[in-house]
Amino acid sequence: MSVRRGGRGRRRGGRGRKPETGEGGSEAPVGFEDVASEPSPDGPAAAIAEEKKAAEPIEEKPDKAAAEGRPESSEDGDEQAKDDQKGDQRGGRGRGGRGGGARTQQARGGRGDSRPENRDSRDNRGDGREDRKGGAPTISDLLREGQEILVQIAKEPIAKKGARITSHIALPGRFLVYMPTIEHLGVSRKIESSNERARLRAFIQRIRQDEEIPSGGFIVRTAGVGISEEDLRQDARYLVRTWVDIRKQSEKAKSPALVHQDLDLVQRLLRDQLSDEFTAIRVDSEEEYLRTVEFINRIQPRMVKRIKLYTRETPILEAYGVQEEVDKALKPRVWLKSGGYLVINQTEALVAIDVNTGKFVGKGNARLEDTITRTNMEAVDEIARQIRLRDLGGIIVLDLIDMEDRRNRHKVSQALQEALASDKSPNKVLSFNDFGLIIMTRKRVKQSLERTMCSPCEYCEGAGWIKSATTICYEILSEARRLSKELDDVRQTTLRIHPEVSKALRSTERAVLDEIEAYIGNVDITSDASIHQAQFDFAFI
Repeated sequence: MSVRRGGRGRRRGGRGRKPETGEGGSEAPVGFEDVASEPSPDGPAAAIAEEKKAAEPIEEKPDKAAAEGRPESSEDGDEQAKDDQKGDQRGGRGRGGRGGGARTQQARGGRGDSRPENRDSRDNRGDGREDRKGGAPTISDLLREGQEILVQIAKEPIAKKGARITSHIALPGRFLVYMPTIEHLGVSRKIESSNERARLRAFIQRIRQDEEIPSGGFIVRTAGVGISEEDLRQDARYLVRTWVDIRKQSEKAKSPALVHQDLDLVQRLLRDQLSDEFTAIRVDSEEEYLRTVEFINRIQPRMVKRIKLYTRETPILEAYGVQEEVDKALKPRVWLKSGGYLVINQTEALVAIDVNTGKFVGKGNARLEDTITRTNMEAVDEIARQIRLRDLGGIIVLDLIDMEDRRNRHKVSQALQEALASDKSPNKVLSFNDFGLIIMTRKRVKQSLERTMCSPCEYCEGAGWIKSATTICYEILSEARRLSKELDDVRQTTLRIHPEVSKALRSTERAVLDEIEAYIGNVDITSDASIHQAQFDFAFI
């Protein structure tokens, strides 16, 4: 007896895939806004990395470029400081990942010298033997095999992209961010009041002069609004002590080793999000409750009384409707109160959000244009909420309902920008283009909620679609045609297929079954619900 397999039978179980959740992905907050500190992502971990063991390509910036690439003025905020931290290193499946070894790439300099470097590179492109006078040194001039360097995780692994690391450390505190490798003093750009900015800048300059700070600079975070100089000074001392401890630990440890780790998820949330607007903080674990009380007593003692221990039998996520919101956030369709709905699709390249009127047809004798505008106005508010809730990042394309009146388009675009103003992650929104689309970007430092809590479907291998029963019928016919040329003296033929395919062969695709039997003789069909719909097996006796 011989068995011939077709369809997915030769690769049962699907193609092997790498896990798509990165380190720390499980720590992503569920159902809340991004809690990444403004100049650096959550959970920064400084570690000694031995360059000869690194399998990822390294993009180390020279010290000179780092110095020239610092923010031009103190008005550059926390996000700008993050961009100015050079020395980024990328791992994973990048260009340098091919070939097994680490491929070095020349790093870009700061804003001030990026264009001259590009001109130099174009001038020297034709002759690789030309001397690189005046240009930035190559990575091999800065690092050598076996050298130990102190690095920090700047961005978590996302999908198949490896983590990004940097040699410019940023330590976030309650009100300040300490950057020991960048000599810069600044105030977050999100603090709009010029008087408050001047007050905070004067404070941080005095602190930098008075305190024993070994090196580096500070940026005042948005939480520093209204804070006294003494509170800022205490935060600066704590961050400097932390940096000194990291240096001491790095000198004792043998690479590769973890020498510092940021606060856990709960404490990061409290440090970055806690404000007077919080009426209560409820915790359902006694151990976590005690840790939370101790932590809040350290950073904001007046808020301690708002911490409550949850002791009811109903799970806390269900009691406050969090679980329901999480379940909704994992579905592609989001209903609006008016009856319209959004469809949110995440892909490798971008996020697409489509707006539809759905059940909403307007009220009374309202014009169609007014109905569409009202739906779009409601949609942009929900879009801003869903972007934060799902932690969507990268390129986001919004396909709103077409509006003829230019004033209505401007009104909707303005409403979207206002709805995104409170988002802690940096974002940029472009106006309507010629196709009636709004394109925006949002900084992404970790996996989205969907990618954190879900994994690709093993049945469809993440495609979201499978071949139809009709398609499989014709694939079986093609396989039967091929096998007929190789078979001799076959007494019995058995075909094992999925029940849906079996149903199609016996009804709508009966002509296909007749053609199969014309090639290989009578066929006994066996239905098996345990196999994939695209799998089929021939057995001959």
